[in-house]
Amino acid sequence: NSKYREKNLALIQKVPTPITPIKIDKENRQINLAYFEKKSTVDYMGVVQSIPVCFDAKECSQDTFSLQNIHEHQIDFMKEFEGQGGISFILIYYKHKDVYYYLTLEKLLSYYQRSLSGGRKSFLFDEVDSNYIITCKNSMYIHYLELLNLDICSRT
Repeated sequence: NSKYREKNLALIQKVPTPITPIKIDKENRQINLAYFEKKSTVDYMGVVQSIPVCFDAKECSQDTFSLQNIHEHQIDFMKEFEGQGGISFILIYYKHKDVYYYLTLEKLLSYYQRSLSGGRKSFLFDEVDSNYIITCKNSMYIHYLELLNLDICSRT
């Protein structure tokens, strides 16, 4: 995101998770214990070439990604965000494969709907569209803008 900003391609900010500190180490200026004030929405929000975007970043250590990692309020927020003309997606890091993946909201919703209909509560790496695997390009390690463009183009 820093490189995208430097190159004037996008302005993406990490959304802070609201917390209430309980135990503070004043000497080291460190929070030792806290609780979440409310449910957060997504990890990142911003704009890419005048297109509003929001996305969450997740990590997976196996070929099965549990939909429990994405909360209903996050899905609702992403749907509302797209209802306002934005683009929502999930970036998943498959740690054991060292692979980053761009999950479109449309595909997420299909997996989610399947789970609500009594199907799998997860999806397999073998189910994902290989066109949305993120590759390193132009010294950008997680270069997701090309896949954002692919996502946008697939909607028209």
